[in-house]
Amino acid sequence: MVIKIILCAVVGYLLGSISVAVLLCRALKHEDVRTKGSCNAGSTNVARVYGMKMGLLTFAGDFLKMAASFGFGYLLLGEDGGAIACMGCLIGHCWPVFFNFKGGKGVAVSAAIALFIDWRLLLILLAVFALCVLTTKRVSVGSLAASLVFTPAMLLLGERRPLNIALGLLVFVIVWLLHIPNIKRLLNHTEGEFRPGSKK
Repeated sequence: MVIKIILCAVVGYLLGSISVAVLLCRALKHEDVRTKGSCNAGSTNVARVYGMKMGLLTFAGDFLKMAASFGFGYLLLGEDGGAIACMGCLIGHCWPVFFNFKGGKGVAVSAAIALFIDWRLLLILLAVFALCVLTTKRVSVGSLAASLVFTPAMLLLGERRPLNIALGLLVFVIVWLLHIPNIKRLLNHTEGEFRPGSKK
C-alpha cells in the first residue's frame, strides 16, 4: 500500500515535470518561453508571447499530462490514488525537476483536476474564470478567483473525500502563492491586460 502511494506521488510529479510550454516553444519557435513575457512556463504566457494557437496547444498538453497522472493513480489506488497523483503532477508542473524547478503557475493542470473530481466543478470554475477575465481583461484575476472558489464549490457539490478536499486546498495555495507578483501589480494598478501575441 505504501509503495503504491509513493508510486502515485512520484509518477505524478515526474509527469508534471514535463514542461509542455518549454518543449513546445523550443521545438516550434526555437526559443525558451521562460525568457519572454512574464518568464513563466505556462499556457497564458505562451499565448501572450506567441499567440492563442500556441497557448491552446500548451494548455492541451498540460491537461493531458494531468490526465495521465490521474489515470495512473486511479489504476493503482482508485480515487485516492488519482488524487495523490494529481497532487504530485501539480507540484511537478510548478516546480519541474527537468527544468531547474521553474515551471507554470498551475492553472491549466488545475482545470484538469476539477474535471476529474466533478465535471460540474469544472463548469463552475470556467464560468468564474471567464467572467473575471471578460470584465477585467486580466487572466490573473480569473485564475485567482477560480482557485479561490475551487474548494467551496467542490463542497457545495457534495464532495466529501478528504484527499480531494486537500487537493482543492493545494490548488488554492499554490495558485495564489505563484501569483504573488501579479497580486502586487493588481494592488498597484500596474497589471497589464491580456493580449495574445503581444509580448515577444
